[in-house]
Amino acid sequence: MNDAANKCEAPMAQTSCVTFSIIGMTCAACAQSLSKSVERLPGIIKVVVDALNHRARIKFYAEFVTEEAIRQAIEDAGFQAAPIAHSNGQTHLCRIRVTGMTCTSCSAALESALRAKKGVRSAQVALATEEAEIRYDPETTSHNELVEVIEDAGFGAEVISAGGNQSLISIEVHGLMDQSSADLIEKCLYTLRGVESVEIDFGRRKCTVSYRPEAAGPRDFIRAIESLEGGDFKARICPEESSTARGLKEAEIRRYYAAFLWSLIFSVPVFLSSMVLMYIPVIRRPLDLRLVNSLTVGQILRWGFATPVQFVIGWRFYAGSYKALRHGRANMDVLIALGTNAAYFYSMYSVSKSVVSTDSEGSDFFETSSMLISFILLGKYLEVKAKGRTSEALAKLICLVPETALLVKYDDADGRVLGEEEVDMRLVHRDDVVKVVPGAKVACDGLVVWGQSHVNESMVTGESRSVAKRVGDGVIGGTLNENGVIHVRVTKIGSETALSQIVRLVETAQMSKAPVQKLADRISKFFVPLVIALSFSTWLAWFLAGKLEAYPESWIPLSMDRFELALQFGISVMVIACPCALGLATPTAVMVGTGVGASQGVLIKGGQALESTHKVSCIVFDKTRTLTAGKPVVVSTKLFKYSSLQEFIELVAAAEVNSEHPLAKAIVEHAKSFKEPRENPTWLDSEDFVSVPGQGVKVKVQHKRLVIGNKSLISNAKIQVSPEAEAALAQCEALAQTGVLVAIDGEVTGLIAVSDPLKPEARDVISILKSVNVEVIMVTGDNWGTAKSVAGQVGIQNVIAEARPDQKAEQVKLLQARGHTVAMVGDGVNDAPALAAADVGVAIGAGTDVAIEAADIVLMRSNLEDVITAIDLSRRTFSRIRVNYIWAIGYNVVAVPVAAGCLFPGIGFRLPPWIAGAAMAASSVSVVCSSLLLRNYKRPKILDKLEMRDIVVQ
Repeated sequence: MNDAANKCEAPMAQTSCVTFSIIGMTCAACAQSLSKSVERLPGIIKVVVDALNHRARIKFYAEFVTEEAIRQAIEDAGFQAAPIAHSNGQTHLCRIRVTGMTCTSCSAALESALRAKKGVRSAQVALATEEAEIRYDPETTSHNELVEVIEDAGFGAEVISAGGNQSLISIEVHGLMDQSSADLIEKCLYTLRGVESVEIDFGRRKCTVSYRPEAAGPRDFIRAIESLEGGDFKARICPEESSTARGLKEAEIRRYYAAFLWSLIFSVPVFLSSMVLMYIPVIRRPLDLRLVNSLTVGQILRWGFATPVQFVIGWRFYAGSYKALRHGRANMDVLIALGTNAAYFYSMYSVSKSVVSTDSEGSDFFETSSMLISFILLGKYLEVKAKGRTSEALAKLICLVPETALLVKYDDADGRVLGEEEVDMRLVHRDDVVKVVPGAKVACDGLVVWGQSHVNESMVTGESRSVAKRVGDGVIGGTLNENGVIHVRVTKIGSETALSQIVRLVETAQMSKAPVQKLADRISKFFVPLVIALSFSTWLAWFLAGKLEAYPESWIPLSMDRFELALQFGISVMVIACPCALGLATPTAVMVGTGVGASQGVLIKGGQALESTHKVSCIVFDKTRTLTAGKPVVVSTKLFKYSSLQEFIELVAAAEVNSEHPLAKAIVEHAKSFKEPRENPTWLDSEDFVSVPGQGVKVKVQHKRLVIGNKSLISNAKIQVSPEAEAALAQCEALAQTGVLVAIDGEVTGLIAVSDPLKPEARDVISILKSVNVEVIMVTGDNWGTAKSVAGQVGIQNVIAEARPDQKAEQVKLLQARGHTVAMVGDGVNDAPALAAADVGVAIGAGTDVAIEAADIVLMRSNLEDVITAIDLSRRTFSRIRVNYIWAIGYNVVAVPVAAGCLFPGIGFRLPPWIAGAAMAASSVSVVCSSLLLRNYKRPKILDKLEMRDIVVQ
């Protein structure tokens, strides 16, 4: 890069990024020529050229070069360039592991820095999980630039996932020694189809590739690197992210433990010589032996032992303080550094005074600084260890994925199996075939292509019964194959798999902030400056009181003067106030609560959902596949104006085969009984298909116009319903069946009665909800007669039927206007608007992706009992959050006045600084341990009784 570009490193320069579509680029040599032409411009930071996709992404300083100048340089090199629209509303989600945060002021400052970055749409930083989640415009910024922002703010950063439709893989390359070999590998990888970006760190011998999994995979990258001419490279996948995270957490625990032990080794002699041995005459005499003037052996020993604690072991607090103050903020490290420095440097002053004076009687506080650091390190060790246990449920989910897979190699010519190879799980590509033996875990989501077995899916879906799997059936990665050998063709890998999505949902939930946490965030902005002001005010008040002799001399402890007494009170105030406990009160409880929910089959999407759920006063239930089993069957068919039942059923099936509604599927399944073969029948061609949500379908089959659905759809189509059809419809409704009217060419010709049995737990769940004063309402698109009949069976009085999706959402809003906190429980596309409108949307896990996406809570087992579990768990979690806040706020409210000496005039109680430091450390640990009690959560006992009763009945 030229000199002009180097000058751009000024901190005020604004970086920009533009992506061009390149016309005329035919090979890697063209890409290299283009890169060199653009890099000659002043202000160019980086040029990434993708020859296969004919794109060039250029990062530059807007102060020194413009997009137009870059485009002109590309055209001067012999190519045509057109800038690609910057965002088109597309955002990527990036997760970054952050190290170096000590309290909520750190996370708040980092959030502000990230949000100020151009292209960042939203940023969330979680202190408890030590992660940042950022949504950004990929055409304006990149995940690497976000890492730079975090590092510039004084924290460590490592990308976990880059987001978008891309996957991220890190490859360890042996033989990657210098920039030339890095350039060779980078150029090679960019020639592969599907590679989006390549980042090479030859210092760590690591290559990070962002790619599209449908086009390429890690095996391709390793093969390409190892086959390079001119370099003896060996490549392998770096340890997976979950292992890295566990390793980093364990390393952090070991570091704090070692630091505490070393600090204790040096601090104990200081403590003993100043607080214990001075009362033993035999030992006190040699310690009081004077060396120079008033300087004693004890002072020298305490100084010698305290110095490595202060400046070597305690260096982390200096580093943290410097980074914080350099960026205009104050954190916990600042309080610790100020408190320990005040004690240490005053002690140095006292020792220096003893050297030059023969009658100096001033005492030192070396035990204060050393013991204070020891107790704080002990507290951090216990806190980090406890925090590591808050996400144990998530770790168990992650561990479900097997580390290796048995890859089956086929002969492309005749499909014969050529062999098997055990490979790292992350080397499996889409469309690979893997073998799953009995007792092994399924490697990835896929379809069975050979064999049959039973698979236990309880670890993912919560369903305790094993599920039979045959050719064509889907399997979920991480589930357990029980009794047969199957071959599975991989359809989803990495972050696309169901288990990965569940893990990601729980991780996102643990990252999110509950509204109640806003209190802690507001306090944290002013906490440290306020504590420093209180500390200084305390010292000043006691110092002036001493100067004015406002208190008797008998109050002053032996070997202290009035200044030293005031200093100790000031230091105690500074180190006892704890912003960490306040910052950990909510996120640790949310982490444990969401993790416990996941282990119970209840996926809660964060603190907002938890907070809203515990306030729920009204629940709205959909009917089909929510209160009912969702497996409707055709029980009867009545013809009014049609002679051939088989022809009638074939016409209706041809119309309904394009619909996703459960009733439509039931009709198609019923129609299969009229066809041969039944496994894969063919249907008549249809055209002009129109689905009317909540009502039915309109379609043209063999030049006949069919309108199939409820009475509202028929009436809206201006088709007359005959008295005979009315009577048949009323009869269906009386039997809690759904009557589907069929009109052909403007005349009602038949009725199909469909029955959907109730879920066995539905009535008991409704009864329990009523007993805890939760209002229950059923809203369905089904007809009034069927709706009332079903509602009567489960014990619901308030019923709204024949409701379109928008009307369901309107009913939710009306209930909210009446003052209710509303939960909506549903499963289908028709329920998505209502799920989104409700305060808490609860999706049945077997429902559609749209419903699950719109919901706040997902019930993986599709069991209504889990609605009660979700409400009970949220109430327990928020009860724990309240306890944490009472403890954290109450601790500071009580501890600060005690440390300031408010009790000293009355009862003579004084809190030494090192004890104040121990109390501060204990407060954070207490809050985390309080949250960990949620791990003992058991669902309401009444649900266990219901489950036992259902087992006995079955």
